[in-house]
Amino acid sequence: MRHFTMEALILSLLMIHLHGAAAVIHSLKYFHTASSGVTNFPEFVSVGLVDDVEITHYDSNTRRYEPKQDWMSRLTEDDPQYWQQQTEVCMVNQQVYKADIETAKQRFNQTGGVHIFQLMVGCEWDDETNEIKGFLQHGYDGEDFISFDLQTETWIAPKQQAVITKHKWDNNRALIAQDKNYLTQECPEWVKKYVNYGRSSLMRTERPSVSLLQKTSSSPVSCHATGFYPDRAALFWRKDEKDLGLVRGEILPNHDGSFQMSADLELSSVPAEDWRRYDCVFQLSGVEDIFTSLDGKVIRTNEEKPADMTFIIIIIIAAVALLALVIAVGGVMVYRKRKAKCPPTSDTSSELSEKLNPAPKC
Repeated sequence: MRHFTMEALILSLLMIHLHGAAAVIHSLKYFHTASSGVTNFPEFVSVGLVDDVEITHYDSNTRRYEPKQDWMSRLTEDDPQYWQQQTEVCMVNQQVYKADIETAKQRFNQTGGVHIFQLMVGCEWDDETNEIKGFLQHGYDGEDFISFDLQTETWIAPKQQAVITKHKWDNNRALIAQDKNYLTQECPEWVKKYVNYGRSSLMRTERPSVSLLQKTSSSPVSCHATGFYPDRAALFWRKDEKDLGLVRGEILPNHDGSFQMSADLELSSVPAEDWRRYDCVFQLSGVEDIFTSLDGKVIRTNEEKPADMTFIIIIIIAAVALLALVIAVGGVMVYRKRKAKCPPTSDTSSELSEKLNPAPKC
């Protein structure tokens, strides 16, 4: 099985979330995915991720290496041909991985069917200690196939079918030196470079709106935080300022690039008199903690609440009073209108005129 060349993986993949002076471990991940027998899906896809956010993309249908973040266009300031060069690199890798998946099928004695061959390469960088951790691993049909151990500078083959590749790559010291240099030197340098490129957007923090939600009166109360950024956040319930250690919800993306998460509290185990001892805490590095007390008045629920009788009585009295006022005003207006139609009384009115023009009975 052929191994990719590290020159083909000049990764333009970094987005950094820095929050104040807090240390953050930033990750760069670059995926190559080759597929066989998958309908309506490209044979080859290359995706660049930084802190799990996509920043570059290539596939065999579009045949273009493209940026996924606006600030990535700054790459052309240093290298005007960057995107074209990387497109050509991906087109070469497309052919390499097409051959790799066929080799893997032979190793596993397979013919037709759906098969996936993947590579993940990248590094993690601690912005405080400057510690670097590199990773380089291949997978086949959803399982580990072969990976590089940076400490021992050898390849690990968990599958018998990968042993041939392990022996071949272990004996290629030039290739090992190349891999090690990329994982420990080049990759971290790209991280720092992209911090400068995307500083204005990558270093932002956004506070969420936090609400207490409940489906019914017997359901758990969910503390829901949405609209925060980045996704390195914590949300939990505590009692008397101590974390209850409850199961915490998964951080999910919103359509606008922000994130949301929830933490549930089972009310059946909380006596009503103890509610004041509970609160929900949202934590995000670089911003002040957000505390939300367990209070029935602020819980939003889908269940209709019984109406307050005092409030209903007040509404009825007000309605009756308003109706009475409308009737009274209407009566006065009718009286005045009819009064205006009555002619003034005259002692000189002739008998003839009274007969021809009888006065209305006002």
